[in-house]
Amino acid sequence: MLRNLTVHEATPGHYLQLMHANQFRGPTLVRAIFRSGTFIEGWAVYSEKFMADAGYGGAEVKMQQLKMRLRVICNALLDQGIHTANMSEKDALDLMMQEGFQQEGEAVAKWKRARLQSTQLSTYFVGAAEHDDLRARAEKKHGEKFELKKYHDQVLSYGSPSAKYVRELMEL
Repeated sequence: MLRNLTVHEATPGHYLQLMHANQFRGPTLVRAIFRSGTFIEGWAVYSEKFMADAGYGGAEVKMQQLKMRLRVICNALLDQGIHTANMSEKDALDLMMQEGFQQEGEAVAKWKRARLQSTQLSTYFVGAAEHDDLRARAEKKHGEKFELKKYHDQVLSYGSPSAKYVRELMEL
């Protein structure tokens, strides 16, 4: 868990991404200041996957990464269920504990958080899906010439925009 969390919060997750974003000089003040939460959280979750896929931490980290991806999916379902379908507390706790393997204390805290911060929990899943899609498009476009480091450097060079703007800038 600690290794996966380090990837998410530090390198190559939030620390690396925000370090690049802080160097970004936007064409306008608005573009330079405002950041996409889905890009930021999505990058951190995407980082967990590509590090585990590269073998970092072995099978233990890969299993933890998969558990955290499941948690991200459950959190998005929770967020949507509460704010669009009147999901009950019981149904929410069942989802998190039975389907997402979360401990009761964590599930109760997540229930409270989700009711106060609509859509924030969804940013992890939506953002990771957007980053997965961006990479798949880049791999398809470049084929055998695709270079992961070059791709990551280019994605991070744009600051923290919405994925749709990264697609446009990278012509994907």
